[in-house]
Amino acid sequence: MNKRITLKEIAKEFNVSIATVSKALKDSHDISTGMRKKIQEYANEKGYMPNIYALGLKKSKTKTIGLILPNILNRYFAKVFSGVERVANKHGYNVIISISHDSNAKEVEATNYFLKGTVDGFIVSLAEETQKLQEYNHFKGAKKYGVDMVMMDRVTDEVLCDKVIVDDLNAAHEATSFFINNGRKHIAIVSIISHTSVGKLRIQGYKDALKENNLLVDENLILRIGKNDDLETLLKIVLGSRKVDAVLCLEESATIDTLEILKKGGYTIPSDISMIGFTNGELAQHATPRVTTVSQHGVYMGEQAMQFLIDRLSADDDDSVLHPRTKTIKTNIMERESTIRVE
Repeated sequence: MNKRITLKEIAKEFNVSIATVSKALKDSHDISTGMRKKIQEYANEKGYMPNIYALGLKKSKTKTIGLILPNILNRYFAKVFSGVERVANKHGYNVIISISHDSNAKEVEATNYFLKGTVDGFIVSLAEETQKLQEYNHFKGAKKYGVDMVMMDRVTDEVLCDKVIVDDLNAAHEATSFFINNGRKHIAIVSIISHTSVGKLRIQGYKDALKENNLLVDENLILRIGKNDDLETLLKIVLGSRKVDAVLCLEESATIDTLEILKKGGYTIPSDISMIGFTNGELAQHATPRVTTVSQHGVYMGEQAMQFLIDRLSADDDDSVLHPRTKTIKTNIMERESTIRVE
């Protein structure tokens, strides 16, 4: 790839100042017609394009927003991105996306890049490692640098900003209650996001539903799967030592992996073991059997987060005061073939 030619290089070619080149490219009559034409033709031949970020910095606006997501392979976050981009484009903003891969270091790097003036504001869903370490100092410079920030889905109370969240506590409570109301009493959980705010809330919602129905909370039925753990091995240990008639999976990939492990182990879904998974993605909808899911409305989540950021940027332009807001998105259960409803 050819290196982008700069104003400095064009100026050197014609032995003039950078200011002269800039004026010539803007067709200023302060520069002679002959020189203007030569500079413009040369710039066009060399493929000169003005740096939109440099221009934006001069105007204090880049018309670009940043987005930091933990994982783009997760269908839910792909939907979130779609929602963010839809609203951003509607308002004339471009989106720069960075994937943290649940790494605190990568999240810090992306945040610092955005704080250097490359964007007008950014949206972030926290990396699992960041929440595990409870290290949020990299976000606290946003206000100092005049960069607006919105947190969504995975958030923290340690940082004061606009937030868009899912009602994860109630969502898991309703999913667990759905099992119980349909005759399932021995309910296991599979979680690969136990260190995240959403993972903790979902586990608490599950426990609350069990207690309200006078069912024992057995910690051995809560499979907290770490990066170095083997889900199949741990699931087989639980199934071999305890009665399980339902499984609540807290994330999409864990849902599909658990379904395949159960089928491989000879269990019939849903007669032997009933299943509900979080995230109403295409994988769950096209699995065999099709999986009942908790729909988190990812597109809507992204749209709301971006609208919060637009509101914040508009308030800055008007010099008006806009206090931090939190919007909670309700979920609903999409019933499919992996559960049985008792009438």
